[in-house]
Amino acid sequence: MNDLILFGATGFTGGLTAEYLARHAPDSLRWALAGRSVRKLADVKRRLAKLSPACESLGLVQADVNNPESLAAMAASTRAVVTTVGPYIHYGEPLVKACAEAGTHYLDLTGEPEFVELCLQRYDAVARDTGAKIINCCGFDSIPHDLGVLYTVLQCPPDVPLRIRGYVSLSMDVSGGTWQSAIHAFSRARHYLQLRRQRGRSPAPSGRQVRALPPGLRREPQIGGWAVPFPTIDPQVIRRSARALDRYGPDFRYAHYLQLKHWPLVLAGGAGATTLFALAQIPPTRRWLLSRRTAGQGPSPERRARSWFEVRFLADAGGQALRTQVSGGDPGYDETAKMLGEAALCVLLDKTPDHAGVITPAMAFGEPLIHRLQQAGMRFDSQWTPRPGRAV
Repeated sequence: MNDLILFGATGFTGGLTAEYLARHAPDSLRWALAGRSVRKLADVKRRLAKLSPACESLGLVQADVNNPESLAAMAASTRAVVTTVGPYIHYGEPLVKACAEAGTHYLDLTGEPEFVELCLQRYDAVARDTGAKIINCCGFDSIPHDLGVLYTVLQCPPDVPLRIRGYVSLSMDVSGGTWQSAIHAFSRARHYLQLRRQRGRSPAPSGRQVRALPPGLRREPQIGGWAVPFPTIDPQVIRRSARALDRYGPDFRYAHYLQLKHWPLVLAGGAGATTLFALAQIPPTRRWLLSRRTAGQGPSPERRARSWFEVRFLADAGGQALRTQVSGGDPGYDETAKMLGEAALCVLLDKTPDHAGVITPAMAFGEPLIHRLQQAGMRFDSQWTPRPGRAV
């Protein structure tokens, strides 16, 4: 019986996650690599053994998303599965089903709203019954944002209205897998809206309110740049956490922005995003976009070494102002591998909140993962000095 299986270890992000675990997992952890090709898995294992001789004993598990029996057997043979196999809307559901039914914890890196919505509607009740934690968004989407807000909330007085705005600035390149997932998500926006309408409005927590703040394009002197509404999955995840956790107070509201330093960047970014979204709706141009970057390719170590991110939070806690920040290195890959690896270790080794079902990182891990990430080098700061930040 394994403690942990990493599914997708032969891919770009999967390989980085395997390397992180090789360096940081305790020797007592029983973990294995999984994927379609045992030959490719053996190549990964040999690479990991050079980082840590303990990896010479890693198990290799052949599993395929097109073979439900192999996924069921894998889920039954371990306490937790980490998967980096995306786009998740195409490849993720069979493994979620297998883990939810087996009572096995599941962690992924998705930032795809449609996939998370599908998991909620189809597998939340099943996972609650079996005790499985189905934890989506365990990478840059959405750990710095979800746990950053939780960290901010914990600095605030309890039982007061909270108004929090998050401002994301970053420098990074994207891998082929990330590019493919983004284009597929753009092309399926209507599918997501249709699926979301089926569930209806999320019920309000008893005696509490959780809402979105009106975002709006704004010049924000406290961050030294422009705040552009950032329609990622992160604010949805944050509001789900706020609805589930009473510590977020009687009236919680949140808005999410991309921080840009200069007005021309705002115009160029908006035009680029609009064009990309439009091209993704048309099959021929969507195929052309998908051909630009193929899965398995990613930025070089040198490019990743120059990458960074900062997420700043401005909070109004019942009239009291608070500033916090989460920051780190390469957000898309090195830090994502760290986040996913530490999340897996956290759910297996730490005392975590007692939540099961399809849950958010804040619900699943709480403060123990914040402490792990701080020890691993990510910064969670309770104050930052207003300055013209290094926005994109």
